[in-house]
Amino acid sequence: MTKDSSGDVRLTGIGKTYDNGFTAVQPMDLTVPQGSFFALLGASGCGKTTTLRMIAGLEEPTSGTVHLGDQDVTHLPPYKRPVNTVFQSYALFPHLDIFENVAFGLRRRGIKSVKKQVEDMLELVQLGEQARKKPHQLSGGQQQRVAVARALINHPKVLLLDEPLGALDLKLRRQMQLELKRIQTEVGITFVHVTHDQEEAMTMADTVAVMNAGRVEQLGSPADLYENPNTTFVANFLGTSNLIEAEVDSKSGDDIVLKAGGGKLVLPEARCSAPTTTGGKVLVGVRPEKISLTHADDAGSIPEGRNRITGKVADASFIGVSTQYVIDSAVCPEFAVYVQNVERDGRLVPGADVVLHWSPAHTFGLDAAQDIDAGTEEEAA
Repeated sequence: MTKDSSGDVRLTGIGKTYDNGFTAVQPMDLTVPQGSFFALLGASGCGKTTTLRMIAGLEEPTSGTVHLGDQDVTHLPPYKRPVNTVFQSYALFPHLDIFENVAFGLRRRGIKSVKKQVEDMLELVQLGEQARKKPHQLSGGQQQRVAVARALINHPKVLLLDEPLGALDLKLRRQMQLELKRIQTEVGITFVHVTHDQEEAMTMADTVAVMNAGRVEQLGSPADLYENPNTTFVANFLGTSNLIEAEVDSKSGDDIVLKAGGGKLVLPEARCSAPTTTGGKVLVGVRPEKISLTHADDAGSIPEGRNRITGKVADASFIGVSTQYVIDSAVCPEFAVYVQNVERDGRLVPGADVVLHWSPAHTFGLDAAQDIDAGTEEEAA
């Protein structure tokens, strides 16, 4: 059985430069497979919303083409594209009740019997009870679901979501993330979701395109981007990474041995996206939750074969699920370590000498020619 690609979104050489010379999107190729939940993730000004607007037909590309399935829609107006958009401001009609808000698109197309379709759609978004209320009588999350129902009732091949949860508070946003994922799974159409929120993209999307300065920095599943970042921007933008400047010392089987701050670290060669010639510089990365923290007095109990670094606790913050430590070490002045609060060691207080250690398999290597702070909040501010 051949895969249905009638709902694929294919961008070929698509780019956007404004009259003032500002390039919002560098020419790029991108395919969003039919039926997937796809996120465009990046900080404000990275080009993600412009890309979405070019798919919707709300923005004219300077170069390239937009295909939906086999249909070239590059020069079609928005209303002729099999696409619907849900914006952050839900743009519901305040004078119409929820039923009529959802029925609006059908009535505009001259469809007479709308009752069954509208009721089915309100059931899908779990608002069947609210049909006769006005938008102002609903919560923000409910209004958002009405906007989704109104968009889906037209049976678009693609639903575009532009920061749809941005106006909601944190708890409601988390509920809506799961809700939108459920709806997408049930209806099975292609969702393209624009967000600046890393957790939101990773919770909901099958595939994430991390955008930076008008281009896609890396594309992959949330787990793959998190575990195997290719650039410092992705490593820092998706969660927190500790990046250590190191030098290639030698190779040992499938591993690279690196020198850092007087010690040695081991990195699987397959997890290194940098050149690995002897004497070359590499940024060694490790996520804070992959690291174990042992008081210096117990250093003898650390198993052989682990990467290890010595340091001093500079700060400790208890945040319930875990304690977040900042360690001052010769290889990295502010090394972040997250330790689950299972059996807390009372000696791990500011000023304590500690050994950080982790499995070489959890280490990744990046090209040291990049900006080590790219993608961090400090740099973005």
